[in-house]
Amino acid sequence: MEKQPPLHISGAEAVIRCLLAEGADLIYGYPGGAIMPIYDELYKFSDQLRHVLTRHEQGATHAAQGFARTSGKVGVAIATSGPGATNLVTGIADAQIDSTPMVCITGQVASHLLGSDAFQETDIIGISTPVTKWNYQITKASEIPEIMAKAFYIARSGRPGPVLIDITKDAQFEMFDFSYEKCKGVRSYQPIPQLQLNQVEAAAKAINAAKKPMIVWGQGVILGEAEEEFKNFVESTGIPAVWTILGLSALPTKHPLNMGMVGMHGNYGPNLLTNECDVLIAIGMRFDDRVTGNLATYAKQAQVVHLEIDPAEISKNVHAHYPVLGDCKKSLSALTPLVEHKELTDWKAQFAAHMETEFDKVIKGDIQPTKEGLTMGEAIASINKHTGGDAVIVTDVGQHQMVACRYAEFIRTKSNVTSGGLGTMGFALPAAIGAKMGAQDRHVVAVIGDGGYQMTIQELGTIFQTGTAVKIVVLNNDYLGMVRQWQQLFFDKRYASTEMTNPDFVTIAKGYHIDAKRVTKREELDQAVSEMIASDKPYFLEVCVEKEDNVFPMIPTGASVSDIRLQ
Repeated sequence: MEKQPPLHISGAEAVIRCLLAEGADLIYGYPGGAIMPIYDELYKFSDQLRHVLTRHEQGATHAAQGFARTSGKVGVAIATSGPGATNLVTGIADAQIDSTPMVCITGQVASHLLGSDAFQETDIIGISTPVTKWNYQITKASEIPEIMAKAFYIARSGRPGPVLIDITKDAQFEMFDFSYEKCKGVRSYQPIPQLQLNQVEAAAKAINAAKKPMIVWGQGVILGEAEEEFKNFVESTGIPAVWTILGLSALPTKHPLNMGMVGMHGNYGPNLLTNECDVLIAIGMRFDDRVTGNLATYAKQAQVVHLEIDPAEISKNVHAHYPVLGDCKKSLSALTPLVEHKELTDWKAQFAAHMETEFDKVIKGDIQPTKEGLTMGEAIASINKHTGGDAVIVTDVGQHQMVACRYAEFIRTKSNVTSGGLGTMGFALPAAIGAKMGAQDRHVVAVIGDGGYQMTIQELGTIFQTGTAVKIVVLNNDYLGMVRQWQQLFFDKRYASTEMTNPDFVTIAKGYHIDAKRVTKREELDQAVSEMIASDKPYFLEVCVEKEDNVFPMIPTGASVSDIRLQ
């Protein structure tokens, strides 16, 4: 067969062909002068590559994150130079710390203007270097195929993360002979460490000797698509398992060995018993400070087994006595046949006893309240009831996030989408758009506080224009609730700049032609949630909740996990 001559095309067209070659069929962005040649090609390829016009570049990155988190694919965001590029940075930083695969493409001024403070010129490479897995500036069209292939490879391989590619305007116009080859490796970059069987055997020996073992799992289980292997490991060992916020949904909420959440607002038993277990088995988590509290007092009595793909995380915060470097899908497959099943009756009974205490002192009041006003927990319980635990729940940052993570029920993986490490207010609304586009067959419910909602409220326009059937629940307490809680507990109720004078959210939603309702009374809640879930269109529900409710349990900043407070 005669070899086809290479395509002689512009750099801008090459970018589009690279995206298509990598399987991208959906991107989020906002046009501008320096990215206009690529947008012109997008117009020509619109039957193959869908572009979603967000209302702000930050919205584009969060939507790309949401899409990546539910679909398992690489999210793509695109913006122009200068302010367009800098508006991407928050979402890029969020993706970096939460290990979300994303490729961001920015336009840049022509190469001969670089460094001259030209109109809308910003050194986005310098700005984004600390918050990207890799970045690169393209000044010649001929670089585009290799760099784009490398970008997708780096973004999705090993521990995933965001990559930014900055392309000068003249490189977008320049013509060249195009051919494309996917990247299969990068010199000096080893995304998946070679599994060492001696590490696996040593870990198994420690686990088999344990009398009070505890598993803590994180998002690495989900990113490694190791949910089945993880479930097999948990059930084969009989060891109680607890989760970090980003690990939530890897194991069904009601699994008998799922003991709840660790961390600042986690469950009582998992936090207390962290400092009583004799072997702590950490799987795909990084010992974030919100999980550990005071490191000087964290699990000092325990032998730590750490299954982790990123060598930089081993013994970074907590010393790993038994590190197991590698992809957790392979690590768990190798480890499970070597471990023994344990009944651990007395040990599990301690978890049950602490849960009973927590239910009586906290949970009952959150989901079966006697107080007059509605609680956030009631709203989450109603969502559980009407979705059967099969919805994707997307949360912003604050009290509502902690309540949703504590009480949302999940029966399948990739169901919890939240901003974990960076804690980005404004994340949820645009992320829910991407999450729905990545999981079109599922209900996607964005649970948001009144503060964070207003940071990206303009993305209602994206929902209206695209018709994306996102269900938006704003839990409105007229406060920046988490900050107010800290002010109440640690600053003698000096509520400095935390009370919100809010607009009429229902009227705003209706202005975007989105069905909307406000609930102020308990007897209205269940019917309103039922109506929202039954709708096949976008829907906005405002739930007016108690103004000064707090989220407990709580570990004060800098305190030990043993100092967890129930009130």
